[in-house]
Amino acid sequence: MKKMKFPLLFMLVSLISLQSCESDLDIKPEAGNVFLSDEFFAQPNAYQNAIAGVYANLALTGTEGPGSSNIGGLDAGTSQYGRCLWYMQELVTDEAIWSYEGDGGVRDLQRNVWVSDNPIIRGIFSRAHFQVAICNEFLRQSTPSLVASRNVANPAVIEEYRQEVRVLRALAYYHMMDLFGKAVFTDETFSVVQAGEEYNRQQLFEYIESELLEVLPSLKAPRTNQEGRLDAAMARMILAKMYLNAEVYIGQPKYNECVTQLDAIIAGGYQLAPNYLLNFSADNNTSPEMIFAIQSDGRFTQNFGPTTVMINGSVGSIEQNGANLGVSAGGWGGALRLREQFVSKFDGTAFSNDARNTIISGVRDRVITDVANRDQGFILAKYSNKSSTGAAGTNPTFVDTDFPLFRLGDAYLMYAECFLRGASNANQANALGYVNALRERANGDSSQNITANQLTLDFILDERARELHWEAHRRQDLIRFGRFTGGTYNWAWKGNAQNGVAIGAFRAVYPVPILAISANPNLTQNPGY
Repeated sequence: MKKMKFPLLFMLVSLISLQSCESDLDIKPEAGNVFLSDEFFAQPNAYQNAIAGVYANLALTGTEGPGSSNIGGLDAGTSQYGRCLWYMQELVTDEAIWSYEGDGGVRDLQRNVWVSDNPIIRGIFSRAHFQVAICNEFLRQSTPSLVASRNVANPAVIEEYRQEVRVLRALAYYHMMDLFGKAVFTDETFSVVQAGEEYNRQQLFEYIESELLEVLPSLKAPRTNQEGRLDAAMARMILAKMYLNAEVYIGQPKYNECVTQLDAIIAGGYQLAPNYLLNFSADNNTSPEMIFAIQSDGRFTQNFGPTTVMINGSVGSIEQNGANLGVSAGGWGGALRLREQFVSKFDGTAFSNDARNTIISGVRDRVITDVANRDQGFILAKYSNKSSTGAAGTNPTFVDTDFPLFRLGDAYLMYAECFLRGASNANQANALGYVNALRERANGDSSQNITANQLTLDFILDERARELHWEAHRRQDLIRFGRFTGGTYNWAWKGNAQNGVAIGAFRAVYPVPILAISANPNLTQNPGY
């Protein structure tokens, strides 16, 4: 299918400033890029361009190229949606560490000592609420009556756009519910001068659930929409993730509900990619298991997003292996490395031929005693700016590799976990079959398949790390398994100690940025901050 092209479209500066949760969340007006509603929507293809702009906020940060940011006081690196999400789900865990701790906010995140003025925390909070504001404005400008008054051809297509925008808004609220346990709530019924309300996890859960269940019948069937746009399976994945984590979010188990959504997703026509690494290559948009990804294109959507960061950052300071990954030889000089606890998930001969094991050890020490020493710690070659046939991406810095938010492999492991947690509508045969399908794909045969007795929750947590590492799931998984806060499971530099120490339970959610609280009297701080 034809891929969406993202125009650099963002809302009127005064509109977004009033909708935003921070007084300094300024959207910078550049001539030709900021539009007034009636004038803009009178143009041909206006709604098509507008929906592309809504999707674009997941990838782009500004209207002046990859180094620009339309959120005041934040640079492109700390205001890109996917990158901030990746930092807050991965850098705070046992899976990765960033060498350059002088980069704003990184040190405190990866040592689990963050405070409420952290710029990366502010980045995802601001970007997600900006996404809500854009979605709200699209919905205000696309009501059936307005569309009719503007004599728009094919209004049924505009109605399809509306349902997709509601899902994109739900996605932003889902991330806020997971990361912060609260959000500033507004929808299209709020005026642009009206302060948003604080919604807690229970309120957000109920709102997101009701929105997604309502729009599901109107969404396109799985794998039938234009590439880059969402379909019913993507909405079901949000629901499934909510239900899987419902005991964390609202104190109620909803594993049966999770399985209902997973069954529909698995029946939707997706298939495991024959090669695991196809999901992380420059042409991963062709993977048959990709449910939804944040688009990346070295020509048209240049940004410092998660895949650009991971691929350039995976180039080792010793190895200079950028050519193997489709970027410049030195990449970013060893920016990213692996913590030893993650490396141990692939210890043993059972993982020698596992396609998911892309760890490069070389002459490196496994243990990182000095975070700034880029020669310590193993490196990873999971993501690549080369295609599945070995062709380099279109740009040696800004990659063509999409960032997978949801894929079928995750749905398989979620089903197995629900079975183990007591879902009455899941069965052992399917759970074991899904897990072994992933292991057969990874090994090329059934030699590393597991038995029913080996299928345990501890196994699932480790298998999720092996299958889904660096895909922005790890923090959420560790919290659900009771391994993130406290001292049950420690990893290198957890709690700002080389061997890891316990961290307080309050760190299961992030603090609300202090600027957001100062701008909106309805917002309150999370306990412990």
